[in-house]
Formats: sequence, structure tokens, C-alpha cells
Amino acid sequence: MRKAIVVSTHAAKFDAVAFKGDLESNFAKIARLGYDGAELAIRDPRAVDAGAILELAQDYGLEIPAIGTGQAWGEEGLSFSEPDPGIRRAAIERVKAHAPVAAQFGAIVIIGLLRGIIRPGVEPEQAWAWVVEALKECAESASHSGVKIAVEPINRYETALVNNTHEGMALLEEVEADNVGLLLDTFHMNIEEPDIEASIRFASPRLLHFHVADSNRWYPGAGHLDFPGIVGTLREVGYTGYVSVEAMPEPDADTCAEKSIEAMRSWGL
Repeated sequence: MRKAIVVSTHAAKFDAVAFKGDLESNFAKIARLGYDGAELAIRDPRAVDAGAILELAQDYGLEIPAIGTGQAWGEEGLSFSEPDPGIRRAAIERVKAHAPVAAQFGAIVIIGLLRGIIRPGVEPEQAWAWVVEALKECAESASHSGVKIAVEPINRYETALVNNTHEGMALLEEVEADNVGLLLDTFHMNIEEPDIEASIRFASPRLLHFHVADSNRWYPGAGHLDFPGIVGTLREVGYTGYVSVEAMPEPDADTCAEKSIEAMRSWGL
């Protein structure tokens, strides 16, 4: 397993990102701390120079394991489950546009809140069907670039669509695409999973990426989660991907990054 932290390529409203803005400065900082990778939050892949970003990452010895797409939801309101078909189409096309960039980076594409919420007046079954339909199209498109898509179960206070690993695995069964799997996040799991370790075991055949933040969404060690047990379970199931910090920049971004990597090293990463 390797260590990463989320970095936004631009300023963003989403709070649980330690570093935003000056990409070179942030890459230099996380490389100096000893991270292996920078998970990038990119609102629109057409607004970035992927080649320049990749070259910069390589200059600092960093990999780019994943691309987060949530800013398209947070900044623009795009989602797979909007009643407006034009918005759904824009969300699908945005994800499809990420695939060539992800292929260049060797990264997966994350679907978090870009799947959306259940709007008033929309039946849950209809919203679910829209998400399945969108993921099938995105998976087919991404497969041509050899790119995988990771769907993240998110807690009930943010969406009613795919809150836990069982719902996530049920979604994957309906999508029926080998290049679609799950991203598990300890902050959301602490709210939704009765047994975090058992849920990791259940999802392990389709586990593509792993986020860490403590129970309060601060850096690991600032709350009450049993990270040695969680990481031990990841080893038990043979997970060899990235463990990536997606935590609130509290008490500040530098402290978050420093405390996180200290914790990760204490787990043997």
C-alpha cells in the first residue's frame, strides 16, 4: 500500500481537501513530507494541462493514483440523478472527458457526489436507474482508455444514493462492468457501516481505492477510529492500492498533512 493525500488543482468550495491552488508548491510540500502520490480533485479536465501536471508530479517523484470529480457537483450542480436530462447528460460527458486524462496519469476516476441526490418528486427507484444508466455509459467509454471508475459510498446526511458497501456492491451488480469498483472512505464508513472491518472484507473483490479521515473528518488520530485494525484488514484482504487522506484541513492544512503521514507510518505504510 502507498500513501497519498488529496490536492485540488484549483480553489474549491469542498472543505475536506487539505491543499488547494498553487499546485507546484503543494506537490513540493507533500513530496517533502514523504507521500507517494497526490490524488487530484479536478472540476473540469478541459481546464487543466494534463501533460504539465504529470511532468510536475514526476519532477517531485509523485504518482497520481486517482481523480476526484466532486467539484462538478459542488461548483456546477452536475449529477447523474438530476431530473433535468440536460444536466444528467452534462455529468456523463464530464466523466467521459476525465478518462483520457486519467489514462495519461495512470489514475482511476472517482464518482462521489457526482452521482447526485434524490430530488423532491423523484422516486428513489428512478434516481437509482439514472445512476446505473450513467455508470454503464461512462464505464463503456472509459474502458477504451483502460481506465477504471470507483464509486464511493457516502453517508446518509449527504445523499440517499449508495450509502454503504452493500448498496455499493448491489450497484456494481447492476452496472455489470469489470472496470467499475468501489472506493471506501473511513469517515463515511464510521457513520454507515456496523462493522468497518467486515465491510472491507465484503467489498474487497471490487475495492479500487481507499480514503482515510478520522471519525470527525480530521486527520487520522484526531478521532476514535481503530486505524491499525482497519489497515490490518486491508492487508488481510490483499489490498495493494493507495491509502489516500481526504480530511478537513484542521487545525490547518500543513498540520493535517503532517499528522496524517505520521499516523500512516505508524501503521507500517
